[in-house]
Amino acid sequence: MASEVNKIHLALADDHKLVRSSIAKLVSSFKNCTVLFDAENGEQVQEQLKNHVIPDILLLDISMPILDGFDTAIWLTKNYPQVKIIALTMNTDERSIVKMMRNGAKGFLSKNTEPPELLKAIETVMTKNFYLPEDISWKLVTGLQDEANQPAEPKDLSEKEREFLSLVCTELHYEQIAKKMFISVRTVDDYRATLYDKLKVKSRMGMAMYAIKNGLVGDIE
Repeated sequence: MASEVNKIHLALADDHKLVRSSIAKLVSSFKNCTVLFDAENGEQVQEQLKNHVIPDILLLDISMPILDGFDTAIWLTKNYPQVKIIALTMNTDERSIVKMMRNGAKGFLSKNTEPPELLKAIETVMTKNFYLPEDISWKLVTGLQDEANQPAEPKDLSEKEREFLSLVCTELHYEQIAKKMFISVRTVDDYRATLYDKLKVKSRMGMAMYAIKNGLVGDIE
């Protein structure tokens, strides 16, 4: 059995008590892991860390009240960059994956993950600093393929197109992007079609990967 010193120290944040308890019990059953604390939202994570309880890895849900996983990841990456984040969530849509990775997560897992996969993710993030399972990687394939065909630098993009690309990297739906930009849904469709052609991509993921790669992602209020 691994000594306490050699164990991987984890924390977890999830707003569902039974889920949180089950995950903590599972992780504690891994011979090389120990759970330092659990929290029901990002604010509680902040309180624990400010009390100098610093884990190696935080298993972080996305949908939580008060301070969700997206904002918690931003705060953690800025204030405690030594803590590696693995998103553990039911939100496995493309927008959530891209946004969590952009906010500093080193791994992304579905809550449907089998225990051996969770342990593999924990160990791999500790040793290699990054882990994506096959099912999550598959969702990124289209975007990565699009990225490979993109020009090295952005060309001839208007300010509105740049704003649209920034919003594509958020969790907003296209209808919400239209409201945010004070334009019609039809105009959003036009932007999308134009950018597909300009950037040589075929999906929202492709646009998001392009925006991240070329530093076009700004702070969206």
